[in-house]
Order: sequence, then C-alpha cells, then structure tokens
Amino acid sequence: MNLRQSAPGPAPAAAGTVEPWWRVGMVWLVVGGPAFVVVAAIATAVIAYRGADPVVKVPQQLQAYEQPAHKARNHAASPETQP
Repeated sequence: MNLRQSAPGPAPAAAGTVEPWWRVGMVWLVVGGPAFVVVAAIATAVIAYRGADPVVKVPQQLQAYEQPAHKARNHAASPETQP
C-alpha cells in the first residue's frame, strides 16, 4: 500500500516538451536587470538634457582681471630667474 500522496499542483511536462522562455523565472532575472539599467540611463540622460544650465559668456572686461592671476600661476609653475 502506498501511503505517500503527491501534492496537488501542475501536471509534470511530457517528455520532449520545452517550456516557453517567458515562463522561466531565470530568463526574467537575466533580461530584466540590463533592461532596467538601459531605461534608467535613458531617463537620466533626458533629465540631464532638460535641466542643463545655460552657458554663461564671460565679458571681455572680466578677462582682463584674470590676467594677473594667470601670470602668477604660470610664474609659480616655472619661475623665471631674476638677474
């Protein structure tokens, strides 16, 4: 006498049949991760493009004030010898 009974559930697949790919959980794990990353990258690019700050042009007067600092930086990098 067989006392063990099988639990009710889906019937086992017949030999030689293949389960469709969308019913395999591992496929969704392998495909879903990279798909999510691609969607997130596109969303990030859209947010960055729409929220970009405008380019600020520097007036000529302001560039004249920067020259002494520029010369001092170059002098500190390669000092000239004084006679």
